[in-house]
Amino acid sequence: MTGTLVSFVGMAIGGRELSLELDTFQILFFRSLIGLLIVCLVLFNKGWHLAKTRHFSLHLLRNISHFGGQFGWFYGIAYLPLSEVFAIEFTLPVWTAILATLILKEQMTLPRFFAVVFGILGMLVILRPGMGVLNPISLIVLASAVCFGLSHTLTRRIVWFDHPITILFYMTLIQLPFGFFLSINDWNSVSLSMWPWLIIVGITALTAHYCMARAFAIADATIVVPLDFLRLPLIAVIGYLFYNEMLDMFVLIGAFIMLFGNFINIRAEHIKEKSS
Repeated sequence: MTGTLVSFVGMAIGGRELSLELDTFQILFFRSLIGLLIVCLVLFNKGWHLAKTRHFSLHLLRNISHFGGQFGWFYGIAYLPLSEVFAIEFTLPVWTAILATLILKEQMTLPRFFAVVFGILGMLVILRPGMGVLNPISLIVLASAVCFGLSHTLTRRIVWFDHPITILFYMTLIQLPFGFFLSINDWNSVSLSMWPWLIIVGITALTAHYCMARAFAIADATIVVPLDFLRLPLIAVIGYLFYNEMLDMFVLIGAFIMLFGNFINIRAEHIKEKSS
């Protein structure tokens, strides 16, 4: 989980620094380019057979939604307090639970329903609609969380057939042209000072997901999820020290509400698995 926390924070800082010179789509292009080079090195070592799939249409749909999520996330990183972006991202389990019920026909259990309710309540506390403080960019980040929810749901289907390396390969391969063609009209030359940040974003985008997957593989979800929540206070401190961002207490309260609902669901699933 330490690797996960460092990766997400590093990616956020890199995205903020890159946004000073580069368009969001251009950042996503270089993110995919660097990621693809890294994945190809892994395939060279493990075997190119892992690049084969019989479910390209699923990969395409997953990466359209994932690209939309990445755009909204990096766009929010550029214009919103970092802690607010991370807090809104914690609505992800809400959308994943809803979409898994609709697409994968998974059962909407009572604990999952409570997680959805608490997630929506936490989201409303953070966004505060009707109080005159709703930022349109916050809605873009919220839409990105929905896109990530669809991406996660489709990933749960794809892992039935394909290796995780295969998923990463098609993620970088498919999203590379998306980023290029959408950034070509607003292309900026990359200054020398931006290249370290591009490399950091490209690497951490892969290590964040790898470390998270490893954490879930070797530790119980009831331990992993609360530790993942540490991203919020950590990025809040980073935002305060480096970008003079003050932590909004509504953001912290809303995030705690979402964490509480998600923890209830995970705890119930854990008890169910042990009893079975």
